[in-house]
Order: sequence, then C-alpha cells, then structure tokens
Amino acid sequence: MENNIDGNLTALSPDMEIRLIAENKEQYLDLLLLADEEEAMIAKYLYRGDLFALYDGDLKSICVVTDEENGVFEIQNIATYERYHRQGYASALIKHLFVYYEKRCRTMLVGTGDSPNTIPFYEHCGFIFSHRIENYMIDHYPQPIMENGIQLFDKIYLKKDF
Repeated sequence: MENNIDGNLTALSPDMEIRLIAENKEQYLDLLLLADEEEAMIAKYLYRGDLFALYDGDLKSICVVTDEENGVFEIQNIATYERYHRQGYASALIKHLFVYYEKRCRTMLVGTGDSPNTIPFYEHCGFIFSHRIENYMIDHYPQPIMENGIQLFDKIYLKKDF
C-alpha cells in the first residue's frame, strides 16, 4: 500500500512523487543500507516508522521517520542512490516531511555520524546542532563505520523545532 496522509500520492512535479509505504518495507532494504550499513539496526526502526519513497520516473530516495513521542519525530534513515546525489531529491524529501508532520511535530531530530559530508546537508535543510553521543558508532556497530577513509566514532544529533 502506497499513499500519503489522505490516501493519494503526493505529486511534487509532473514526474516526481513521494509515496508513504505501508507494506513490504523490506523491498527497499538495498537503498536503506546505503545510509545505515547494519541490517539489524534498520530492523529496529523500519517497521515502527513511516517509510517515504521519492520517485522521479524511478526510485531516487528513501526515508524512515519514527515517532519518539511528545511531538518529537526522528529521521532514522535517509538515502539516495549515489548516481542521483546532489540533484535535490533528499532535500525535497525533507521538505515534504516538514509539511507532512507540521501539525504533530514539535521537534524533528536526525542523527548522523560526525561527518563533514553530511552535517552541512542537514544544516542547509534547517537543522541545528542538538547533542552528541560519544562512541556511538563503535558501541552499536560490529564493523567500523568509514566515510571517505575516516572512521566515524560519535553520533551527532541535529534538530529542527517547529
């Protein structure tokens, strides 16, 4: 089942749409693994979260958002196929989330590795630094998490208040 809040597909342009995926979420695992390399970690949030898929002809980007209670929602995973990076798909998906959750959300969180490649993207989308969990990556993942040849240790949380 693929729909948005009122049961229809959300059209962003004639060819681009965002779908809320309610069933068979595991079919998107290949893309989710691009942002979170550990399948066991994905399993912890995939079925308790809302899964959004952005299509522009074909699938470009995916996102999972969980309700952490009391008006706090968290982007657990957002990924875009590498060949579609820097084309605005992830930004469009985040803008959609802000509208989708605006009436229920007090704060939107996103956690990421302490990477100079991803933090500026979230800041560009309107997030600001919230807090840091030291050694999260080495405490929760069996293999080192590497980005551009550098091992990531801490998890950085950013937030956007509504």
